[in-house]
Amino acid sequence: MNGIAKAGIHAVVLLVFSTLWLAASHAAEPGTATLKEEVSNQEKIYRSEGKQTVEGYTVDRSLLIYTQGLASDFDRALADLGPTDRWLDIGAGEAQAILDYYTSDYDLEHREAQKRRRGKKAKAVAMSIEDRRTVRWRHTASSLERNQIRYLRDRTLREYSVEELGQFQLITDVIGGFSYTPNLSLFMERVLAVLALNGSFFTILQDVHREDGTNQPFYKGSPFLTEIANADGSELKVCAWLKRIACAEVTCEARQWQPPVEAFHVRKVCNEVKVPTLAPIRYQAGTPPERRFQLTD
Repeated sequence: MNGIAKAGIHAVVLLVFSTLWLAASHAAEPGTATLKEEVSNQEKIYRSEGKQTVEGYTVDRSLLIYTQGLASDFDRALADLGPTDRWLDIGAGEAQAILDYYTSDYDLEHREAQKRRRGKKAKAVAMSIEDRRTVRWRHTASSLERNQIRYLRDRTLREYSVEELGQFQLITDVIGGFSYTPNLSLFMERVLAVLALNGSFFTILQDVHREDGTNQPFYKGSPFLTEIANADGSELKVCAWLKRIACAEVTCEARQWQPPVEAFHVRKVCNEVKVPTLAPIRYQAGTPPERRFQLTD
């Protein structure tokens, strides 16, 4: 079973780990103690380790999984990065994708790109709430130039300032903060704040109503994992919401995973970014959580 597929075993997680969060009928609503409880339960999932790791919470996705799950132009965007560019991977876990990027196998598969950048690669930053660094990470870091790769831990994206992080030409998120955050609009504001002009943000959502509207929720009797409503209560697809962001050029692409995912490529085309504000109206901890937001603008 691939990493993204494992992340979608929502029903099984609810049964096996029912002590970690409430049943669907008690999902969080805005301004209630339940919301805080669900966020606390979600934190327990993040911190689970070893035999206690919650099934479906995947921390070791490879770069191949990224290439297969993200939008089809991701592979070229990564290969085209030069030595002065920077790549941020949000929700990196063990940072397998970044480590794969620094292997000779990657160079062999991208020979033309390697020639263009004369063999040198971009700097990369892995971001994770918990410290998932491995022996492989430490070995790779010691073999590279100082600060060629960095690992940021113990804080979410919103807890870093723009000055701390700097600017990135490429940002990725594969079932990371974009899938888990209880404040989706703030998350996008932070992503675009550290994304360089003409830089690209690649991310995905699983079990979401796609742009073409042809799919149904993966789990019978359950809602889509991430839903957005207009102010009047009518549906607003995630793709359509992203396309309302000022200074963002957005493409949405269906990818064949189980559960199915929609891949989003967001390119920052100017600096006057404005993200339509969403208020959380439902949040239930999971891998990933069930979330519903409402447009307030």
